[in-house]
Amino acid sequence: MTPEQHLDAHRDAGRFFEADEVRSFVREEGSGKPVVCMHGVPSSCYLYRKVLPELARHGLRGVAFDLPGLGLADRPTDFAYTYSGLGRWATAAVDVLGLDRFHLVIHDIGGPVGLEVAAAMPERILSLTILNTIVRVDGFRKPWVMRPFEKPSLGRLYLATINRFTFARLMYLQGVNDKSKAPPDELAVYVDLLKREDGGAAFLKIMRGFETTAEKERLYVDTIRKLSVPIQFIWGVGDPALPLQSFCLPAMEATGVSTLHQLPAKHFLQEDQAPAIAQHIADLIAG
Repeated sequence: MTPEQHLDAHRDAGRFFEADEVRSFVREEGSGKPVVCMHGVPSSCYLYRKVLPELARHGLRGVAFDLPGLGLADRPTDFAYTYSGLGRWATAAVDVLGLDRFHLVIHDIGGPVGLEVAAAMPERILSLTILNTIVRVDGFRKPWVMRPFEKPSLGRLYLATINRFTFARLMYLQGVNDKSKAPPDELAVYVDLLKREDGGAAFLKIMRGFETTAEKERLYVDTIRKLSVPIQFIWGVGDPALPLQSFCLPAMEATGVSTLHQLPAKHFLQEDQAPAIAQHIADLIAG
């Protein structure tokens, strides 16, 4: 399939909805207990296209939606593209989608955003699965590959150099361990979804909107510690951006979570470890 065909297949697999006056896109697969899967950057719900059917095979309802500014969602110029702003919108989205109580999966900056949701409605969270993300956000410094986006002019120039070819190279370097599971024509869709009609302007705002404060870290750590539900970490141990020793283990110590599953993957473990991720989620829920 061509990248255009992959994108068409992605769009055909979901539907549009509106929350808090922002139009977005959601993919759902399966029935049973809902599992809400939060994406980060520079991705969208397309990241979970392989995880959702695996969850469905376990009798679960996989749900993944695009955050504003990314994927097929709207990109309003006056939106608050911060953890807080995206979290408020995601909280509204789960209400609009009729998700009363749900299991939550978080990844990348979908970690802080998802924890904003959990902090707003802890009684509705049934379990929490934490994939390669940042919980201890105080003073967090972006990986080298993302730092140019911090400065407006340099960020625009850097983004302009990212095309289908260069993005695939970056993904194989930083994100995907098993190249056979993520061929270049599939990875090209990430670039098409990232830039769309605004050229990635909203994405650049997100990259400059990280809230890396002690206050936010306390909120996220306390939210996890206070959840009286099953919680696990699943980590791609080859992640060069968020290494296990520097990000996962300190987060486990701070939150008191003891369950860790290590997978032979890099940062975007959903691309080549979807069956294992779904199995661990199903086991946590069943257990």
